[in-house]
Amino acid sequence: MSTKFNPDALNEFARYHGFHYGKIDPIDLLQDCLLEMERGLRGSPSSLPMIPAYISPQSKLEPGKTVLALDAGGTNLRGALVKFDAQGKAIPGESRRAPMPGTEGPLSAEAFFDGIAAVAAPLIEASGEKVEGIGFCFSYNMDITEEADGILRAFSKEVEAPDVIGKHIGAGLREALVRRNCKVPDNIILLNDTVATLLSGLAGIPAPGGHWQGEDRFGTEGGPMVGFILGTGLNTAYPEKRIPKIGFDSPQPQIVVVESGGFAHRCMGPLDLDFDRGTRVPGAHTLEKLSAGGYLGPLSFHILRQAHKEGLLVFKRADEFFARPSLEAKDISAFMNEPFSQKGPIAELFAQDEGDAISSMGYLIALITQRAGLMAASVTAAAAVKATEAYNNPRNLDPFVPVRIAVEGTTYLQYKGLREATEAYLQIMLTKDGPRTYTIAPVEQASLFGAAVAALSK
Repeated sequence: MSTKFNPDALNEFARYHGFHYGKIDPIDLLQDCLLEMERGLRGSPSSLPMIPAYISPQSKLEPGKTVLALDAGGTNLRGALVKFDAQGKAIPGESRRAPMPGTEGPLSAEAFFDGIAAVAAPLIEASGEKVEGIGFCFSYNMDITEEADGILRAFSKEVEAPDVIGKHIGAGLREALVRRNCKVPDNIILLNDTVATLLSGLAGIPAPGGHWQGEDRFGTEGGPMVGFILGTGLNTAYPEKRIPKIGFDSPQPQIVVVESGGFAHRCMGPLDLDFDRGTRVPGAHTLEKLSAGGYLGPLSFHILRQAHKEGLLVFKRADEFFARPSLEAKDISAFMNEPFSQKGPIAELFAQDEGDAISSMGYLIALITQRAGLMAASVTAAAAVKATEAYNNPRNLDPFVPVRIAVEGTTYLQYKGLREATEAYLQIMLTKDGPRTYTIAPVEQASLFGAAVAALSK
C-alpha cells in the first residue's frame, strides 16, 4: 500500500507542525537578525556574539607582494607561497603539506609549534624574495587578540596537544621559526575559515565598480564583501565600522564574525523543538539546526517519521526505512537528485508502483529545504546590509557597486534545491529598500587564499 500524492494535505501537515516556510515573513526575519547583530555589537545580551577579527578587508592588494599562507583545521596542515598580480589575483607558488601536528600522537606545545614551523620555514627560505607576512587560517576554537593573534580555547578531538590550549598561536609559531634560524616576517595574522572565505573573495571575485577592461575610470570602489559558509555548519562575516563594545569607531572597517548559526530566530515549530531536545546542546545553534548540513538530514528524518505516523507517507518498506537511526544530508540530496533510480539508501526502498509515495517524500523534503534557504538567506542578507553601511550614502544602493558574497561549503553547492532557495530569498530581502545589487559566488581554496590576503591586511 502506498499513499497518494496530496500536496494540499502535505502543506497542511507542514503548517500544523510549524515548519512551513510560508509561516515566516522574510523581511521580519531579516529585521530581527539585524536587531540581534546590533545588540551583539554593543555587548548587550544577544544570540549573535559579533566577534571582532581585528583584520581590515583590503580592497586593493599591492601587486608583486609574496606572502606565506597556512591552513590548519583538519587532518592536514597546508602551506603555500602566494603572490598577488596587478589585478590583485592570488597566484599560488610552491606548497607543502604535512599531517596536522598532534594527529599522530600527543605533542608538547613546543613540539606542536615546531611541527608547524617545519612546514612554514622551508617555504620562507625557498621563496627567494622577501615574504611580507604569514596568514594562518587556524580553524579551531580561539579568541582573537587586537594584534590578530589567536589564543587557543580548545582543539577538536583529532589533535592531541593539550599544552597548546591557552597559548598564542602566532607567537608560538614565531618562536618556533626563530629556533630554526628562519627569518620571520613582520606580520603573523590568525583568522578562522569564515574570515578566510571573505578575504578570498577579495582575491577571487571581480570588483566591477568604475572599472573598464582593467582600468579604473571613475574611482568607484569595488563594493563590500561578505563571507558566507554553508557546509556542516553555517556562519557569516562582514566588514564593520562601529563596534561599541570594544570602542572601535573608524572609517577603515574591520571584519566581524557573526557566529550566525546561533541566531535565536523564534521560528521553530513543535517538531523542530522536539528534534532540538534530542541534540547535543538543546537550545543552541537554532538557526544552524534548520539550515546546515550537519542537521538537515536528522531533522528531515524526524519530520518524515511524523508524516509516516499520521499516514501521509506510507510505502511497503517504510518500517525498514524508519528503523534506521537517522539520515545524513548527503543521503537526502542523493535521493532528491535521482528519486526514481531505485539506488541509494532511500530510493532503493521504493517499488516501481510507489511513485506517489516518492513524490510525497520529495515534497516534504522540498518544504524543509525551502525553509532552510530562507533561514540561511536571512543571516547572509543581514551581513550584506551591514556591510554596505561601511560605504557612504548614497552609494549603498549603487547598481554598479554590488555587494560581493563569497561562499564556501558543500551543502550550499550540492544539497538539492538549497542554493536556489537561498538566492531567491536573498533577492527578496536585499531589494526591500530598492534594487540593491549583489554578486554571490563560490570561492576555491578559500582558507588558503583568504589566509594569503590576511597576511597583507594588518
